[in-house]
Amino acid sequence: MKKQKLAILGSTGSIGTQALDIVRQHPDKFEVIVLTANSNWKLLAEQVKEFNPKYALIGNKSHAKDLENECSQTNILNGKEHLPELASLNSVDIVLNALVGYAGFDSTLAAIRADKKIALANKESLVVGGEILTEELKRSEAKLIPVDSEHSAMLQCLAGESWDDIEKIIITASGGPFRAFTKEQMHQVTAEQALDHPNWNMGAKITVDSSTMMNKGLEIIEAHWLFDIPVHKIQPVIHPQSIIHSMITFIDGSSKAQLGLPDMKVPIIYALTYPERLDLDTQRMNWNEILNLTFEPVDFDKFPCVRLAMESIEKGGYAPAILNAANEIAVQRFLNKEIGYIQIPEIVEKSLANIDWNDSLNAETLKEIDKETRTYAKSIIK
Repeated sequence: MKKQKLAILGSTGSIGTQALDIVRQHPDKFEVIVLTANSNWKLLAEQVKEFNPKYALIGNKSHAKDLENECSQTNILNGKEHLPELASLNSVDIVLNALVGYAGFDSTLAAIRADKKIALANKESLVVGGEILTEELKRSEAKLIPVDSEHSAMLQCLAGESWDDIEKIIITASGGPFRAFTKEQMHQVTAEQALDHPNWNMGAKITVDSSTMMNKGLEIIEAHWLFDIPVHKIQPVIHPQSIIHSMITFIDGSSKAQLGLPDMKVPIIYALTYPERLDLDTQRMNWNEILNLTFEPVDFDKFPCVRLAMESIEKGGYAPAILNAANEIAVQRFLNKEIGYIQIPEIVEKSLANIDWNDSLNAETLKEIDKETRTYAKSIIK
């Protein structure tokens, strides 16, 4: 494996910082060319001093001078509008897109058009614009490799297999902190409770999404586009231990599963090195210990976000983009204590029911529907 030049979009977040840990373990295999952050300029400055990238970007322009003063040897850009150009630099081999939310779509699109290998941690890119991105991939030499643990597991299970032989994809979910709650108890859920995930350490938005299981709904949409499989062939199941990250059942009745302790560095390094593997200093499973793996069906009544996501991809068109934008606003309003926990899916459902968009699907109209949905989602359920 030759040395790979990296652009890490979202380097101060959970995925970005863990990716840099991998670079520290393998400095002979990776060189950092681009680092970006939204507003955490102090951590970004520390990363720039350590990894000496050619470019660094801060999304919040008010911190541009602070970063420039700290990192005078690096080309500093400010403003999110520059992200796509950094994602398509000739000097970059791999783009790790770890941006949060719809903001990551334009960078994924630019990287595809520039024939990059994309390690995709920004699932929203495929959720809002999967149809557009898959069409672009057909015209490109780019490779889109998932970073989500579930989709990485699917990809690993499919190594050496024909995708035509897939009968069903089983996507696992921990069930989050409220798996055993009643619907009545979920009326009282606080932001602090929702941010306390039992298995994974993630950013605030994705942690809340995991608790509502919207994260699983988004991952089902992502799997639909990544593996070109109808939604009715993707089955979500609750697996509280988070050891099996996904399974594939094939047409002959056999199944494959990928197992491992909850550690995002495993799917990150697999995406960066695919189709090869590199050694990773991380905790291993102890197969001498008694291991109980349990499964249970998803309660769609208690977790309506999963149902809404699956219905949106069946409906097609702009529905997944509306779902995503409404959910981003609803989660932020919940974290700001403007709405209750159970009102997150209510805002999403009302947005899907009341926003209608008949224009043809393209990158520009996606921006318009995203903007309209956000305005609507901010205005309802006061």
